[in-house]
Amino acid sequence: MTEILRLPGLVDVHVHLREPGQTEKEDFSSGTRAALAGGFTTVCDMPNNAEPITTLERLEAKIALAQQKAVCDIGFHYGTVGDNLDTFAEAAKHSIGLKVYLNNTTGGYTLDPSRLKEIYAAWPRDQVVLLHTEEDTIDIAIASLEGLSRPVHVCHMPSRVVLEKIMAAKAKGLPVTCGVTPHHLFLTENDVERLGVYGMMKPPLKSQADQDFLWAHLDDIDIFESDHAPHTHADKQAGAFGVPNLETTLPLLLKARAEGKITLEQIIDKCFTNPSEIFGLPTDDSTYVDVKMEPYVLHNADLQTKCGWSPWDGEEMPGHVTRVVLHGQTVYENGTFPADLHPARVLTPFAS
Repeated sequence: MTEILRLPGLVDVHVHLREPGQTEKEDFSSGTRAALAGGFTTVCDMPNNAEPITTLERLEAKIALAQQKAVCDIGFHYGTVGDNLDTFAEAAKHSIGLKVYLNNTTGGYTLDPSRLKEIYAAWPRDQVVLLHTEEDTIDIAIASLEGLSRPVHVCHMPSRVVLEKIMAAKAKGLPVTCGVTPHHLFLTENDVERLGVYGMMKPPLKSQADQDFLWAHLDDIDIFESDHAPHTHADKQAGAFGVPNLETTLPLLLKARAEGKITLEQIIDKCFTNPSEIFGLPTDDSTYVDVKMEPYVLHNADLQTKCGWSPWDGEEMPGHVTRVVLHGQTVYENGTFPADLHPARVLTPFAS
């Protein structure tokens, strides 16, 4: 008899849905449908839009668009390059966290690391500061936290070097958490030759030894995050970094479970319990996901994401989402969405 898994509605605190400004790649409708198809009922969107979300006006405009179009629960991270600290108190009322880029990535909105302690101190202490920080900036990211009682989350942690620094910070009692992406768990630098531009990420793919270290220290990694970064084929050919992951994260994790590398409890902890607790997101017992453990082949043509491609096209996966119930309403079933699918909730931290 085919196994049916019932999971809580999963939470992804790291997505790039591209609206406003780049809706040829993705928009709130297509991106949140992709989330539901992948078993995620809550997503948190990053601020590096074509115009970065670093003003209250842009944040409010983005929220208004999501309220019209998003079909899963959604929250937003605010952004800064150090010139908008006077907006932090008000922006935090409408945000899940503050995203800071210490290394160059899509959009190029990079903060001078010497400003980081000032940023840490200015953002409200009960909300998370999220970091894009790689091997060359992780030391200052952690050192800047000394003496401050504030949560910091290191996004898409890619390598042994970065994870060891985070493990040491945790051992000292610093309030640091971290996440890892499917591409850093399931692809390495050896895949770049095969994938070409579709293997270009920020942070970049690492060595097999780095990946092995991540798997060996899963207990030191707090959450799985997709870093869903949809780009058109033309954008990838032009050098855009990132990979769409909302519809492949759960199948890949289930594949790792089938191989004995991870347990179902770890998947739930890192895709639901921990992200909800770390970011103060509401949970709801009437929201859940059914997964049929029946092998299938993932095809680009079946994806909901507007960009329409995946580095795992053609791979067999051990199970797929068959039904998603959001706040008691069936919002996805066997590849289809109900005609009366309603916009979902826009979330703020610790909302009831």
